[in-house]
Amino acid sequence: MKYTAFALAIAPILSSCEKDLAYKNDQELNADNFLKSANDVSSAVTAMYSGIMQGSAWSGFGAAQAAITTQAGQTTDEAICNWDDGGRWKKLNMLNFDPDFNSITQHYTQLMRYSSRITGLIPQIEAVSMDEELKKRYIGELKALRGFFMQIMYLYYGPVPVVLDPAIINTPESAQIPRPSKEEMIGYIEKDFKEAMAVLPNKFTGSDYGRFSKAACLTALMKLYMQEKKWADAIEMGKQIKAIGFSLTPKYEDNFNMNSKGGNNEIILPVVANANSSTSANGYRPHYLPTDYYDITVGGGDAPWGGYRMPWKTYDKFDKADYRLKLLLQKYPTMVNGKIVYRDAREGGDIGAVMDKYGPDPAKVSSTETSVDIIIYRYADVELLYAEALSELNGPTAEAYAFLNDVRTVHGKLPALSGLSKESFRKAVQNERLYELWAEGVRRDDLVRWGLYIQRAKDDGYQVDDHVILYPLPRAAVNQSNGIVKQNPGYN
Repeated sequence: MKYTAFALAIAPILSSCEKDLAYKNDQELNADNFLKSANDVSSAVTAMYSGIMQGSAWSGFGAAQAAITTQAGQTTDEAICNWDDGGRWKKLNMLNFDPDFNSITQHYTQLMRYSSRITGLIPQIEAVSMDEELKKRYIGELKALRGFFMQIMYLYYGPVPVVLDPAIINTPESAQIPRPSKEEMIGYIEKDFKEAMAVLPNKFTGSDYGRFSKAACLTALMKLYMQEKKWADAIEMGKQIKAIGFSLTPKYEDNFNMNSKGGNNEIILPVVANANSSTSANGYRPHYLPTDYYDITVGGGDAPWGGYRMPWKTYDKFDKADYRLKLLLQKYPTMVNGKIVYRDAREGGDIGAVMDKYGPDPAKVSSTETSVDIIIYRYADVELLYAEALSELNGPTAEAYAFLNDVRTVHGKLPALSGLSKESFRKAVQNERLYELWAEGVRRDDLVRWGLYIQRAKDDGYQVDDHVILYPLPRAAVNQSNGIVKQNPGYN
């Protein structure tokens, strides 16, 4: 899925600073001069997909500090950072949050904008004369995206006052909506996904690959129900996803290299990356690889910055026979005097293992960005959630073992598990999710669901209060509401 000129035109508006949120007409599409045809609608809908990256290749599901994937690692046991940057990286690992820490508040700022834009776009699209079935599909995609954005905000901040009434967009009233109840917020998310699922295809392929499908909606809902511990509802979503017909890719690494372009039978929702794009380039490699890393598969070409590592105590949880360690390195290649030498990061005193998950781009269009697609949802994640939900509801059944062992044996190439108690099975699932899904943006949600998010920080010696399980809202969002939007407890 390629972003259009329209997407690039609005990107600076969507990624501008918080003060620009204040009800300006240039925040709205003008129905008098834009949405006149099916092509206009297509451009407008496609532009909203840039919200998955929050308008920038470095945000959203990108790799910079403000990215969801980064914070899922840096606020947990999954990753730590070599950089200091005035202590901002340490603050993530310590769970030391405040309303002025823009890297953690910008999800709210950006996704509220995208959600409001979608609310305004839907009635405009409804008024366009075009093929009705295609119109329904486009509106379904927008509702899926809005549900997705609301779900991210809910998991980070709790219930948030999303504007769902197009009549008040771009007015002061939109900033003074009180926060909904938890039940109302979940209802908004469910409604958008269920209405989207009714009109979307099971999968998208070809030029439409990367758009929100029914399978992606089901996966999002499954994740929502897992966080709410609605095990039966999560299982139902898993059944429907399975019925669509996904399976694991035989080679684990092929989900994260150029072999995944165009999709495979495991990937449910990607960001279709473009190294030349300001909104969809894959910038993982420079953040994750050591400065002296040399990729022998493509003859170098990277310009790594040596930031992120997996702590040794986390790395040491892996079975040394686990095939997935192929992408998680204690020893990595360097070039010394024209020869390839493998440096031992542990012996060299490094803070952790090299997280070499996303492969290189042989085209070498850029030394810091690639066109390797970024994973949002894939079937291995679903299988492990399915196994977890089944066991939590009924104990470790044969079906639960089947899902857990499929991931373990196909991707880890490890022996199947059997005969575990419910508690031991729970721990096995928790471990498998680490081994399988590291650097994919799920670790924070997992630890929160398991009641381990705060405990991890305490175990690492930090003094942490329970309120940091939610991020603070941006200070500006509270101030602009004249006190109607309440800050999360524990934050000044």
